Amino acid sequence: QVLEQVKRVAAAGGDLMRVAVPDQAAAAVLPALVAGSPLPLVADIHFDWHLAVAAARAGVAKLRINPGNIGNREAVARVVEACLERGIPVRVGVNAGSLERDLLAQYGGPTAEALADSALRNAEIVQELGLKDVVVSIKAADVARTVQANRIFAERSDLPLHLGITEAGPADEGVVKSAVGLGILLEEGLGDTIRVSLTSPPEQEVRVGRLI
Repeated sequence: QVLEQVKRVAAAGGDLMRVAVPDQAAAAVLPALVAGSPLPLVADIHFDWHLAVAAARAGVAKLRINPGNIGNREAVARVVEACLERGIPVRVGVNAGSLERDLLAQYGGPTAEALADSALRNAEIVQELGLKDVVVSIKAADVARTVQANRIFAERSDLPLHLGITEAGPADEGVVKSAVGLGILLEEGLGDTIRVSLTSPPEQEVRVGRLI
């Protein structure tokens, strides 16, 4: 089923495909997915650094992690080591729903400033550990906060930005929110890659993204 989705995304003009790796069962099928995929695969990992290392060893083209929830610095170091061994880049992905507790306390919630600070902090961690091939994404479900957080980050870092509005919603709502949010940032010269997030088949996300 996943390979069929990847093939449809490729046919729609997608450049790569992100796949969630929530557990060991998902990690175990990654080598077969990599072998059969017509597109480079990005493994999306939360909480368990072992899954990130397994994904790297399976041959994925890229990892998406949030160092703030992947574990302590030693755990992040293990992930970075696996990426360096195989030349795999990392997307440091920060979401409003998974910010560090100290930043939530400092800013009184998942504000744009808190999101930008989290991204800066976590990108710095992986770079200090030796990984230089890094891209950052900062996403929230509302457009204004996402736009402002990316602006703040871009003022303080020249790392590449992957743009998106997380949990954008069903087709009509998601298309509007994504078009407005991504359109603002792209017009300002921000963003290197984009992903439209819809509760629709993934090939529909590609079509909307190409129109944007």
